[in-house]
Amino acid sequence: MNPILIYAFCGLAGLLVLASLATAGLMRWRPAHDYTSLRQRIQTWWGLTALLALGLALGRPVAIVLAALVSFLALREFLSLVPTRPVDNPVLLLAYLAIPGQYLWVHLAWYGMFIVFIPVYFFLLLPVRMVIAGETKGFLQAAGTVHWGLMATVFSISHVAYLLVLPAHTGAHGPVPGELLVFYLLVLSQLNDIAQFLWGKMLGGRRITPTVSPNKTWAGLLGGVGTTTLLAWALGPWLTPFGPGQAVLAGLIISIFGFFGDVVVSAIKRDVGVKDSGTLLPGHGGVLDRLDSLTYAAPLFFHYTYYLYY
Repeated sequence: MNPILIYAFCGLAGLLVLASLATAGLMRWRPAHDYTSLRQRIQTWWGLTALLALGLALGRPVAIVLAALVSFLALREFLSLVPTRPVDNPVLLLAYLAIPGQYLWVHLAWYGMFIVFIPVYFFLLLPVRMVIAGETKGFLQAAGTVHWGLMATVFSISHVAYLLVLPAHTGAHGPVPGELLVFYLLVLSQLNDIAQFLWGKMLGGRRITPTVSPNKTWAGLLGGVGTTTLLAWALGPWLTPFGPGQAVLAGLIISIFGFFGDVVVSAIKRDVGVKDSGTLLPGHGGVLDRLDSLTYAAPLFFHYTYYLYY
């Protein structure tokens, strides 16, 4: 594993140790409060950090397979939430089969196929398969629902994996392999969620989308954007080839569009009447609950990086 990446994981582990100790202190000094959810969240973060470290340590093929598995779990959660027609079961099978195809193009670093496989070919294929089934009632809703799910959970998330196969560019501290870019994107996007939550809790203020996500406030958003952008600037020389201004813009992309991804997925969950997309991640909900910000941030960060250096 890249030495800088090892140091980065050590720093992340240090933050989790501090969070674990702080939770233990709260449980001891203020036992009247229920800290079950907080404890579960931190335990899940430990597990996710270990999984990410293992995936990156075992090499790019393993990391790509792991990303494909994450997309599968996220798509399965999405399709379990939204209403689908029994006649479309073969179409859902096709949607799942898009996952190995999309990640094969990642593994081969075939950018041309990667960028059109789902947005073009599956956009055209899925409605044709629905037409063959012969059911017109609910056709438009079904076609749009399945394709949107593919775009969000497979196409968008696969941009994280494609960072792994980008050629290394020289940064301030030497070559920057894709693993560092993946760490940079994932950690900043998750810290952005945490920062927006904490700033919102501390400062309160006017809500941004009261009918979609009532806990989102302008203070939380601006505090999160400022915190994430500062971290993006500080970590940029170590984890990216970005100059200072480029790192600041990367932080703005991750934080602002991560917020949009979060509230869009929240709107979907409110539409179908659920709080969480699943229960796989204790304290967090489902895989889609943890990836919501990446549905917007990952492709935009990827194409920003691709535009600058490739």
